[in-house]
Amino acid sequence: MVSLGTSDVLVNPLGIGTWAWGARFVWGDYSIPDLQAAFDTSLAGRVTLFDTAEVYGLGRSETLLGTFLKAAGKKGIIATKFLPFPWRLTKGSLHRALQNSLDRLALEKVDLYQIHFPIPPISIDTWVAALGDVIDAGLARLGGVSNYNVKQTRRAHALLSDRGLHLTSNQVQYSLLHREPEHSGLLDLCRELDVTLIAYSPLAQGVLTGKYTPNAPPPGVRGRRYNRETLLRVQPLIDLMREIGQAYGGKTPAQVAVNWVICKGALPIPGVRSARQAQEVLGALGWKLMQDEVLALEQAAEKS
Repeated sequence: MVSLGTSDVLVNPLGIGTWAWGARFVWGDYSIPDLQAAFDTSLAGRVTLFDTAEVYGLGRSETLLGTFLKAAGKKGIIATKFLPFPWRLTKGSLHRALQNSLDRLALEKVDLYQIHFPIPPISIDTWVAALGDVIDAGLARLGGVSNYNVKQTRRAHALLSDRGLHLTSNQVQYSLLHREPEHSGLLDLCRELDVTLIAYSPLAQGVLTGKYTPNAPPPGVRGRRYNRETLLRVQPLIDLMREIGQAYGGKTPAQVAVNWVICKGALPIPGVRSARQAQEVLGALGWKLMQDEVLALEQAAEKS
C-alpha cells in the first residue's frame, strides 16, 4: 500500500479510472452489469482507489459509482473532480459542485477532491482557496489538482501550505506514449513536494494493450488520434512489451505498460469496463520490471 501525498490514506499502488463509465462519446456504449463486475473484481483484487469526475457522462459516472459503493457497503477510496467552467465565477461554485457530486455518490464526504483543469478566467488562487475551504468544512479529506503544469503545481502547493494543508496529488496523462510529466520536470517536482502523481490514460486509451493494430484501429474519436500511421510506429513497442512480459510468466502488454508507470513512481488509474479488463490490470501488481527493461521500453517508446 502507498500513501496519497503525505496523508495517512493508504491505497493500492494501482487505482481504477471511471471516465468510460457513462462517457459514450469517447468510449462507446457500456453495460451496467459489466461495470458492476469491473468494480467488484477490482475490490476483490484489493484495489481501493476509484477516480471519477462530475463531467464524466455528465454525472453518470459518479451516480454509477455511488450505486456500486452502496452495494459494496461503502468500501473504497473515492476521488472526484471539479471543472472550473468559464461561467463559474466564485468560490461558492466549487462548494456547490462538490455537494452535487456527493449527492450523486451518496456520500457525506469525498476522500480526494481535485480541480480538473486550470481554466481561465478565474485564477487558480481562487479555486485552490475554495479547495481549502471544503477540506476545512469536512466535505473532502484531501485536495488535489489535475492537468496542472510545474508552475501551477508549485503555486497550488504553496497556497495550501500557507493554510496548513498539503497538496495531495496532481492527476495528469502519463504513459509510455505520453511522457510529458518527465520531460517538463513535473514528475520530479511531485517527488520533491511529496505530491502523488496520478497517471490517467496509462494505457494510452487502449493502444498499449496491443488490442489495436494498423488494420484495426480504435473506434470513434480515439481512432482519429491513434490512426494507422501512429499504430504502425507503436507496433515495435508492443512487440517488446510482449517479449518482456513472457519473462514474467506471460504478462500482457497492458500489464507491462501499467507496471512501467508504477516503476516510475506514479499511481496509474487505468479504466476498466468489465471483469476481464479489471482482472488484466490487476496482473500488473505483485512484480516489478528490472531497470534495464524500463530503459529498453523507454527507448522503444521514443521511436513510436
